[in-house]
Amino acid sequence: MNIPQHLKSEYPFNSNYYTLNCGEKIHYLDEGNGSETIVMVHGNPTWSFYYRNLVKTLKEKYRVIAVDNIGCGLSDKPQDYDYCLDNHIRNLDELLKSLKIERTSLVVHDWGGAIGMGWATRNPEKVKDVVITNTAAFPDENIPARINICKIPVLGEKLVRHFNAFAYPALYMAVEKPMSKTIKSGYILPYNNYKNRIATSRFVQDIPMKKSHKTFPVLSQIEKDLKKITGRKLILWGGKDFCFNDHFFKRWEEIYPEAQTMYYQDAGHYVLEDVAEAKNVINEFFNG
Repeated sequence: MNIPQHLKSEYPFNSNYYTLNCGEKIHYLDEGNGSETIVMVHGNPTWSFYYRNLVKTLKEKYRVIAVDNIGCGLSDKPQDYDYCLDNHIRNLDELLKSLKIERTSLVVHDWGGAIGMGWATRNPEKVKDVVITNTAAFPDENIPARINICKIPVLGEKLVRHFNAFAYPALYMAVEKPMSKTIKSGYILPYNNYKNRIATSRFVQDIPMKKSHKTFPVLSQIEKDLKKITGRKLILWGGKDFCFNDHFFKRWEEIYPEAQTMYYQDAGHYVLEDVAEAKNVINEFFNG
């Protein structure tokens, strides 16, 4: 999939690909030439496009890597792949090893919190600082009804994949400030047909609401190990997130009471879209 001309000013980056041991190609951005590295991990239903403005800001001083998880963005979208949390963590680990990343800071959002912090808790010695934005990396019983519907067997799959009832509604539900037509087209570009929406559906199905779910012990272990991450943290939060609401913000404050916090009352789930200054706040945090 190529970036159309009308999006190139928003997403003016060179694409990089790495073939994982599983045989699938994972896409990532690798911008800047700084001695320090920052890795960005997105969630569902976004991709590295979500971090485009932050990449532009940080690449002036840092080497910035923004990954597209398998099934997302410009990465391969296999139809017979196990889209579970553990595999996403393993994929990130394999990619960073291939890039010889010995130490890095992280920016995580949505499912990228579980993936990024999952990698971090398994490699705490490689983690410098972390920016946490509207996400979770621990089991929790709180789930919006509109997302829970998408977990219903057969029905959820049909809604998400046939009718795009996840990525498309997010264009409106995840922000408080309306996005332009161009930006909206960027978000849904990789999810333009039934096959390309497979990860969008599988991510929802992988939310572990019961202990019997295969991802529950993986997520529980991440929660237990979060204290292993000893670097500085910035919790940057949109207060009108319909999914990761104040309950999750307070959980992060309890886990990391020493963290710096920036809470934007009128911002939604896509906090980097709603708050133009967020990229500068994050830049200042890393420069601090």
